[in-house]
Amino acid sequence: MSIDPREAKALADIDRYGCHVIHVAAEGDLPPFSYSVGIWRSSGSPEVVVIGLKQDLAHFVVNDYNRRVRGGEVFVPGLLYAEFIEGFEVTFEKVDNAFFADYFGWDLWFYEGAAFEVLQLVYPSTTGTWSWQPSASEWFRSWQPILTSAPLGPTKYP
Repeated sequence: MSIDPREAKALADIDRYGCHVIHVAAEGDLPPFSYSVGIWRSSGSPEVVVIGLKQDLAHFVVNDYNRRVRGGEVFVPGLLYAEFIEGFEVTFEKVDNAFFADYFGWDLWFYEGAAFEVLQLVYPSTTGTWSWQPSASEWFRSWQPILTSAPLGPTKYP
């Protein structure tokens, strides 16, 4: 079986850096998103996805997550973390497998199925509002959909 140049690049990046970053452009009302491929295999930590950020920032965030988990850091869903996006704390949510086919095609290819985990890095709006808060705009809610089946809300977050 032959491998195409994009697959070869992804495999080389995973060997060299521990992950490859995939960017999916915005389309119509659907936001852009970026995600990792290979972190689960290279470090045993979940892959990561970020939705709604510009490509350069998303690429930095995914690579920073990879660097931090390779250094031994563990990210727990529902806790707040600093230093991913300057001036903002972020949190993580465990992505439900129901979203894998729509969002993680390269991971499904790389792992030859859905035997991997993904965390979604979730960030607040520039005013500090989380998408699940009543004061969040409909636009912000749709620009950063939360890919979890776990309930969100004020009992879990500030």
